[in-house]
Amino acid sequence: MGSKNPTKIEGARRAFEQYFDDVEIVGVEVSTSAPPQPFDAETVRGAIERAKKAYSPDFDFSVGIEAGLFRSECTITGYLDFQVAAVYDGERCTIGFGPGFEYPKLVVEEVLKGKEVGEVMEKVSGIKNLGKKVGAVHYLSKGAISRTDLSRISVTMALIPFINREMYL
Repeated sequence: MGSKNPTKIEGARRAFEQYFDDVEIVGVEVSTSAPPQPFDAETVRGAIERAKKAYSPDFDFSVGIEAGLFRSECTITGYLDFQVAAVYDGERCTIGFGPGFEYPKLVVEEVLKGKEVGEVMEKVSGIKNLGKKVGAVHYLSKGAISRTDLSRISVTMALIPFINREMYL
């Protein structure tokens, strides 16, 4: 797993446990070419790079998860946040997205000035290390959805070709 973030690790573990026995997730720090606050394709690239850099032949799969802002019409701010997962088996890399949501206008305005979402959301919520705990989505959804949930869903989506190999040859 190309991260040591506990919410991402737990989400990946839950996703894999839906389909596999004896799941072990090992978090490793990796660097990517994606900026600290990725937008659009940078987010996908960051997830792919995390998965590929975390890969080891000692494991069946590696996972990369990256959250970023995607430009979108019909939104208040013009952006939606998506968590993107990449799953890599040493040969094939697959992508999955979690549900998207919109940050408040104040958050997006600060991000467009160069701040990271996590930094702004810590100030808004008053919760230190929010992204390594329950995540901004937990705060904004009033506890209905956590960052772990988004990680589980995005990794599950990326696993679809692997759990249906015969359909994705």
